[in-house]
Amino acid sequence: MHEILTVQLGHRANYLATHFWNAQESYFSYDATSEPSTIDPDIHFRPGQGPNGEETYTPRTLIYDLKGGFGSLRKFGGLYDQGDVEDDLKNLWNGSIVKQQDAPITQSEYQRALDEGIERPPKLSTHSVRFWSDFTRVFYHPRSIVQINDYELGSTVLPFEKWSSGEDLFSSLDKEHDLLDRDIRPWAEECDQMQGIQVFASADDAWGGFGSRYVECLKDEYGKTSLWFWGLEEEGGQGSRTEQMLRTLNTAQSIQVVSSLISMYVPLAIPSYLPPSVRLDRTSRWHVSGLLSMAVESMTLPSRQKPGSFKRGLLSDLEAALDVNGNQRVADLQCSIIDAPSQHQSTKGVSEAVKDARIASSGVQDFVHEDEVEKVNSKLGMSFSAGKPSQTALSLRQWEKANHVFGKVDSIRGVPPPEQEMGEDDEATSRKRRRLASLPNVERYYNPLPYPILDSFPEILTGEVTSAKTAAIHGSLSTTTQISKRMKGLQNIVSRMGNVADREALSNGLGEIAEAYEEGWDSGSDEGSDYD
Repeated sequence: MHEILTVQLGHRANYLATHFWNAQESYFSYDATSEPSTIDPDIHFRPGQGPNGEETYTPRTLIYDLKGGFGSLRKFGGLYDQGDVEDDLKNLWNGSIVKQQDAPITQSEYQRALDEGIERPPKLSTHSVRFWSDFTRVFYHPRSIVQINDYELGSTVLPFEKWSSGEDLFSSLDKEHDLLDRDIRPWAEECDQMQGIQVFASADDAWGGFGSRYVECLKDEYGKTSLWFWGLEEEGGQGSRTEQMLRTLNTAQSIQVVSSLISMYVPLAIPSYLPPSVRLDRTSRWHVSGLLSMAVESMTLPSRQKPGSFKRGLLSDLEAALDVNGNQRVADLQCSIIDAPSQHQSTKGVSEAVKDARIASSGVQDFVHEDEVEKVNSKLGMSFSAGKPSQTALSLRQWEKANHVFGKVDSIRGVPPPEQEMGEDDEATSRKRRRLASLPNVERYYNPLPYPILDSFPEILTGEVTSAKTAAIHGSLSTTTQISKRMKGLQNIVSRMGNVADREALSNGLGEIAEAYEEGWDSGSDEGSDYD
């Protein structure tokens, strides 16, 4: 079945994942007469049975958050009744039970409308969304909810900020409970043929340290399974200089440790430059996570496509295309919103970005000049890898000019697929010829299913997307020489920091990652000059 298990670590990760799950739920087909979806829901959802015998269908996910981070979401509720658990407790204890609990957080109007079955719930806003649970559209299994009571969300007395605090917290909890045995194993044992585990986590705070130790245990237990880590980073320039330096150090530690343990590490940060088609409130986690999730969900769409519908790309397939040299496990994520043709138009009506992508993927272009391949990269309007120039679109194009691409995976959705796609034998031949010509390894996946703009999604996209309620997306993951530059930039910053434990080991580790994106290629640019 090729299931994917998801692990969500921290409040920011849960915002992103909530958009992700809302999109997955929108692909369900409840009408027997409608055209079947091209998405296999069993990849991310599990069938089950509620306490009253009714069938349930809930995400294969684990949601970790601090005390106060779940908002109005209860561990038991909706599909599962808490009363059954309280009865079990009474059977285990004959004495009196004294219950102590904080005042419950009131449900948002949007959530209340969903529970009451109102077809058009109240419109969400940056003011009405207080927690990620305020805009969730799915029910979760009680096993998914894992509240950590050692820290409280937003506490200034005991903030959860330092990378080492996350490490210590994981060690403490794991010693007490054996987290993988308690939390992961029951989910993994339900899978017939698990294709991978994806982890959403903030990389620039204590969750980075927590996640690194979590991934280390996952690696020991599921070493042959694809492990993907999506590391969220705050936008640069936020907070005081001390706070910025702490976040930079946390990020450096997360990348250096996690990338050595997993199959693919993808940094996620909102770019300072955004195209005119995106209107974003950068202070709203609801807005920021919506844009990030749109790119992540579109990029991973091939991993959950039904066999036989369109070309399917498991997580291991994406890794093989990106990790060209065997040690390139950090990838850049890019995304563009493209103008989709109408149902009656041919593929000739597709935007120039998609046409260029298709040209580069055709067999006759195996020996195309590398500038033409880089031209495809420059078409994507948003790069979610921190550290890129931010002033104008021109600086982004200048940035890309000297960029060498090792491996690249495109996911193009919401537009008609090519009239003739290459077969597996043709693709294998194309990859071989590209390697001989020292050209990038390129894989492309298509699906006419557009990204759904739901009532839970913020109004951050302008133009025809607003009325159509869908968006055609071109997502891309790539391994490039720019990753080397960013690693060297982090290395330079870390090497100048005082009072950093294992500073030399951290600096050397970042240097080794940088070297993996230089082998056999010299970009001719000054090392790390863009990041000092």
